[in-house]
Amino acid sequence: MISPQEANAPRHYILLVIAIVIGLVGVYLRFFDFKYASGIANLILVIGTAIGLKAVFAIIK
Repeated sequence: MISPQEANAPRHYILLVIAIVIGLVGVYLRFFDFKYASGIANLILVIGTAIGLKAVFAIIK
């Protein structure tokens, strides 16, 4: 594929939406009240950030 067509592929944007949803789950999990909520929320947020960065760098590439 030509580079602009590759950058506009729907799979990149679907991956971005998934990353945003995972990140929001991590943010909202901080408000729950159980023993390891903050640690689990941080882990989920890092995973969402990593997936989002992967999608952004795939678009830039």
